[in-house]
Amino acid sequence: MPGLIHKFIGFAGTGAIATGIQYLILIGLREQGNLSPVLASAIGYGLAAITNYLMKYHWVFASNQQHRHAAPKYALVSLSGLVLNTASMHLGTNILGLYYLLSQVITTSLVLVWNFTANHIWTFRTTGQR
Repeated sequence: MPGLIHKFIGFAGTGAIATGIQYLILIGLREQGNLSPVLASAIGYGLAAITNYLMKYHWVFASNQQHRHAAPKYALVSLSGLVLNTASMHLGTNILGLYYLLSQVITTSLVLVWNFTANHIWTFRTTGQR
């Protein structure tokens, strides 16, 4: 269990960097580009996923899988996280009427739990420790 907690802390820490990228893109596209918060959030999520993959692969999970195996799995998990992100932002902003940044904070918490679980169990599962 301590290894899993340590891994989650690393996952959350590197995820915070990617989340910062997503939020900067979200705010920039919303405030300067006048895009809808749902679309701006989705674009930010997609762009931040690339940096996030590299950090997770090398530092958090220290994966020994080849990128040709790990990257498609990560892309599928990220795509499902994008769907969860977009649906949650739509619910928060368009249905519940929440301020877009509050909705994004709530959404980020939900997606964090999903992404960690899926990546730990499936994407970066290794046969041996590095």
